[in-house]
Amino acid sequence: MSAPLASDVPLLRAEGLTRSFTGRGGLFRRSRPVVAVRGVNVTLQRGEALGVVGESGCGKSTLGRLLLHLMPPTEGRVLFEGEDLATLSGAARRGLRRRMQMVFQDPYGSLDPRRSIGAQIADGLLIHGLADAAGAERQAAALLRQVGLEASHATRLPHEFSGGQRQRIAIARALATKPDFIVADEPVSALDVSIQAQIVNLLADLRQELGLALLFISHDLHVVRHLCDRVMVMYLGRVVEEGPASAIFHSPSHPYTRALLAATPSMHHRAKVAPLPGEVPSVANPPSGCVFRTRCPAARPACAEAMPPLETHPNRPERQIACWRAAEIEP
Repeated sequence: MSAPLASDVPLLRAEGLTRSFTGRGGLFRRSRPVVAVRGVNVTLQRGEALGVVGESGCGKSTLGRLLLHLMPPTEGRVLFEGEDLATLSGAARRGLRRRMQMVFQDPYGSLDPRRSIGAQIADGLLIHGLADAAGAERQAAALLRQVGLEASHATRLPHEFSGGQRQRIAIARALATKPDFIVADEPVSALDVSIQAQIVNLLADLRQELGLALLFISHDLHVVRHLCDRVMVMYLGRVVEEGPASAIFHSPSHPYTRALLAATPSMHHRAKVAPLPGEVPSVANPPSGCVFRTRCPAARPACAEAMPPLETHPNRPERQIACWRAAEIEP
């Protein structure tokens, strides 16, 4: 078989990503591993936006850091344009690092309060040898204008800006190295509602203008519907449903996805779904079988026996679902 053409290779592919952490045991108890992400596969094409949604603690942020190789996976691998990040030398990995950036949730906490924003935006250019000092200063000013701020703001410190302006600065810093892929981890959740739409629209415009691939982590389904092409729904470290955003928001299939949409104001669909009972189980002690079964209105005794694999929906080939009763449940 001939090698695939470069255009056929996804920008990013993750295979079987699992990340566990060692939990703290008591005086007479052994510590036990806590699995934050288990067996997750991701494929992201150039210019595509993938939304990752789910309740707090489901593994969304850990997944984002694994894809950027900010932490190594316990199992699985991440390939960027077919290159396994774990096998690259330090120099080769640094070369790819500039093409993968992150925008964090807290725009103030991610900025150094003692340095001017122009200097912080220029850091990436200087570290990767993309410009000399004078060129980095010019490009930092241009990036500030690109995200809707003034070039003259470059000499100011982070505390002189509002939350929305600081997030624009963080986005400018992420764009400095001309990345192909950005992970945006809850980038608007710390902002006032009146400012959130401005930042989301900015990300949408920049993605269109620059051809960025975007992994957008959020609990705000309205934002995900507006910004993303595909949606991945996570629960307790696993993906339970994935597919085109338009299809999932119109007719969610997994009981958890349906409950998420039903709990979101104005996210109406045909199914009438009662609120989920109980709390999310502890990731340190997940239920046997399907991890969602303890809260699932469609659960049967057999659901406790094994975790259903994420596979093509029997009636909706455009999406994948992890549910033993997928063929029986209709939206």
